[in-house]
Amino acid sequence: MTIAEIKKNAETKMGQSIEALKNNLSRIRTGRASPQLLDTIHVDYYGSMVPLSQVANLSLIDARTIGVQPWEKNMAAKVEKAIRESDLGLNPASLGDLIRVPMPPMSEERRKEMTKLARTEGEASKVAVRNLRRDANEGVKKLVKDKEASEDDQKRSEADIQKLTDKFIAEIDTLVAAKEQDIMAV
Repeated sequence: MTIAEIKKNAETKMGQSIEALKNNLSRIRTGRASPQLLDTIHVDYYGSMVPLSQVANLSLIDARTIGVQPWEKNMAAKVEKAIRESDLGLNPASLGDLIRVPMPPMSEERRKEMTKLARTEGEASKVAVRNLRRDANEGVKKLVKDKEASEDDQKRSEADIQKLTDKFIAEIDTLVAAKEQDIMAV
């Protein structure tokens, strides 16, 4: 493996850490309704547990209400039960074949919990990025030890890897700050 490959591999994996963080942050509840909130809910569909999005159409009715429309009429009761029993604290209401899921307003205490959760997710992503930096630097050191690269190459690549790490950590900070604003805004 060359230094360029090590850097490219580190950059790819750091990018994956950012994507994982975005995915995790989208599941943290803000006061606004978002269909991604229901991604973690699974419904009993003829004996097997499947994600809600595979048995129903999820849409936004307004800023505080998610609409869930099961594709099969007999699934409405199961979908409603699964949403009610999830740990999200939601109380769905059926209107014929459409299930309305209103977002309850968040208390100040709940907002602080959600903000803390967002920061924790951000910190976990930073740790992952730093671990990738360490792994990349160790890979470069091994190349130097095996006489496949010079010490000057090592210094340059460590500086490049550090710049890469700084860039991704700044992006993590930006994502977490935006999520905190989202949580506190509503």
